[in-house]
Amino acid sequence: MCGRYALDADIDLLIERYKAIIAEKEITTKSEIFPTDFQPIITESDGRNIELAKWGFMPHYAKRPLINARGETVYEKPTFRKSFLKGRCLVPATAFFEWEEKDNKKIKRKISVEDVTIFSMAGLYEDFISKEGNRFRAYTILTTDANTQMALIHDRMPVILSPEDEDKWLDPGQTDIGKLRKLIIPSPLHLIIE
Repeated sequence: MCGRYALDADIDLLIERYKAIIAEKEITTKSEIFPTDFQPIITESDGRNIELAKWGFMPHYAKRPLINARGETVYEKPTFRKSFLKGRCLVPATAFFEWEEKDNKKIKRKISVEDVTIFSMAGLYEDFISKEGNRFRAYTILTTDANTQMALIHDRMPVILSPEDEDKWLDPGQTDIGKLRKLIIPSPLHLIIE
């Protein structure tokens, strides 16, 4: 699970990192992002875009936002199937947080990727209608089994895409489930756990 993450970088760095244009004027980043916060995601539609979206899918039946989707079954679930095929995004991050249970205490750990300033978590986005009738865009972060480093802390982790797989994930023409599933793996990148 990924319940909080960080994007501690300015917007100019995001533009440079993703070679993207800003779709929104007021984009800010945070050192700790919580579910339902509006944060930047990277989408591909007539070019690469940085846009704001709310963290957590809100289908009509959900009692709380769906902030994560299990990567192993995401393409089978009606809630995520359409977005998996037509609404994939990158969720830029500088770190994510996980709580390690040790001696009956929960210790908050900050996890980043070695030698990578901003990394990309695999995400999905979709538009929803609020109870007040307003349209908003929301995103969810895909998770997978923990790699060997993360397994010491938790059994799940966000899907962290390697830079060479980011284009494959964003490609709106890619609808081959088999090829997309090959990108949903525990990260082989070296993590820094604080």
